[in-house]
Amino acid sequence: MAQGMKRLGVPVAALFGVAVLALIGTSWFINRDALRQAVEAQIRAVTGLDLVVTGAIDVSVFPGSYVSFHNVGLKGGGTTDPALQVDVLTANLRLLPLLLRRFEIADVMMLRPHIRVVREAGGQSNWTPFVERIARTMKPGAENQVSFSEIRIQDGVLKYEDAANRVTEQLGDIDLSLAWPSISRSFAATGQFDWRGERVDGSISASDFVAMLSGDRSGLKARLVSAPLKLAFDGAVANRTSLMMDGTVTVDSVSLRNAMRWMGQPVPGSGGFGRFALRARANVVGASVALTNVNVELDGNVAEGVMTVANNGRQTLQATLAAGNLDFTPYISTFRLLASGARDWNRQLFDLTSLSATDLDMRLSAARVTVGPTRLGRTAFGANLRGGALALSVGEAQMYGGIAKGSFGIARSDAIADVKAQFQFTDVDLQTCASELFGITKLSGRGNLGVSLMASGSSPFGLASSLDGTATLTGHDGAIAGFNVEQLLKRLERRPLSGGGNFRSGTTPYDNLTVSVHFNDGIATVEDIRVDGPTTRLTLTGTASVPSREYDLKGIASLTSTAGDKGFELPFVVQGPWDDPLVFPDPESLIRRSPGAAPLLDAVKDRKTRDAVRSVIERFTGGGSRQAVPEAAADAPANAPAKAN
Repeated sequence: MAQGMKRLGVPVAALFGVAVLALIGTSWFINRDALRQAVEAQIRAVTGLDLVVTGAIDVSVFPGSYVSFHNVGLKGGGTTDPALQVDVLTANLRLLPLLLRRFEIADVMMLRPHIRVVREAGGQSNWTPFVERIARTMKPGAENQVSFSEIRIQDGVLKYEDAANRVTEQLGDIDLSLAWPSISRSFAATGQFDWRGERVDGSISASDFVAMLSGDRSGLKARLVSAPLKLAFDGAVANRTSLMMDGTVTVDSVSLRNAMRWMGQPVPGSGGFGRFALRARANVVGASVALTNVNVELDGNVAEGVMTVANNGRQTLQATLAAGNLDFTPYISTFRLLASGARDWNRQLFDLTSLSATDLDMRLSAARVTVGPTRLGRTAFGANLRGGALALSVGEAQMYGGIAKGSFGIARSDAIADVKAQFQFTDVDLQTCASELFGITKLSGRGNLGVSLMASGSSPFGLASSLDGTATLTGHDGAIAGFNVEQLLKRLERRPLSGGGNFRSGTTPYDNLTVSVHFNDGIATVEDIRVDGPTTRLTLTGTASVPSREYDLKGIASLTSTAGDKGFELPFVVQGPWDDPLVFPDPESLIRRSPGAAPLLDAVKDRKTRDAVRSVIERFTGGGSRQAVPEAAADAPANAPAKAN
């Protein structure tokens, strides 16, 4: 066996030696000018591009068989600027044809190419003739068949210009391999490149390369992987009159905010837009992408439905989605109406730039919705953003234990936000509703609330200072915390000057509550407030400042008489901040109701009597500094808090 192998190895070694000698001989006698011209002709025949060589030309036959052109420009017929400039273009030659004195290119390697792609207004580019030429030469039976089927690019740069859409992009450090095997109709390209500071791994494969170049339908698989974003497509492509693609698309990103910034898209606000994933059936026609069977996930929110994305001069997104649980808290976490840790409105300026970035038309339904501390049940709402104006409409939402409907709109004017809100809350829990909407924590019960408000400002404080509109409230079977009107009235009815005691404790139950308020430049004027309880009745008038969040109200509290007679009545005052106001009875009314103090109050109001009282006081005090006390007491404001015993 060993001897047989030795006998077989001898002729093989001899054949190899003959081939080496033939190559050496060929390298001595080959016509290098003819070789260079043959290579140039093949490249021109395949690509349709003329070579403009301004540098040296290296020709090697052994040990490596190649032709290298330095400082090469490739340009199409009739063009002055090269579509492709290469520092070194090397054409590797096939070995066997070379032994037979035929020059055939095996593959082409481009070192530091500079590729320029210019898109014209009609959709054509400076590379269109090259693509058409490749398609013709690769068709079966073509006169000039493609002699090589692989091109490698190393350390390349691609510049893309689209003057009509004002788009300029550049890819750098391109390492790419393009292959279209002669025994197959397929095409594949794999490699890496830099784009906007990120390294991108990419691959693309076509099942029918000739059909794809001709604009006919071909299978297509594409994949792009980078740190900010991963994108994959598996389907078919055609490009007869316009680009058409149909297949499955998947998108994945650990941070949609970072991915959008990387792609040059503005991101609204500063919260949310983290983990993102999308899988859908995509149908692309021109600049419009229709997505069906959509499954999308963003910040843990998962929804299904259909979407359409278009870019016809302006980006547009349309979507109809359904979800189980939605949490909008991340997107409003940085938006605060009130200043952190204070009772004042937030004065931080709005960032309204995102309102003009794109157009949006969305319909969304969910079984449960969370917005900060607010929990909503089944909700259906829509969002429309067009020309910098945002309109939100709530068809129906299970909110605060009842039903909410209405609309909310924001229109941008420079840095000013023009806001309009119209909402109707039906049979809601007033305690949670008033607390979350207005910061009022003293009210409980159930009822209906209607608001129609508008404001304009560059911050929440600016909106509060310009608030206009109306608000109405009807409630039942609840209570007002902070004071017990019945207990207070009964005590003061018996002993008007018994000492105020603690007026800011207890609760006042009510059967029916009616509130009607009108807003003008941030001042709420009470048109009607009535509180009817089992044994008491309250009515109030006055104003409340929305910017300073303070009350300035006067009212009358009365005990209802079962006999129908007019019961005990007491004027009172409500002043101070919304979340902790002062409530105290009118002191003059208390003095008048006291049998012993009322005549004295009448006396000091009469000048003649007041002088007599002063004379008596001077005799006791010696005419000291207290002589003006009676007069001061008589002139004291009627609503000053009483400290009587």
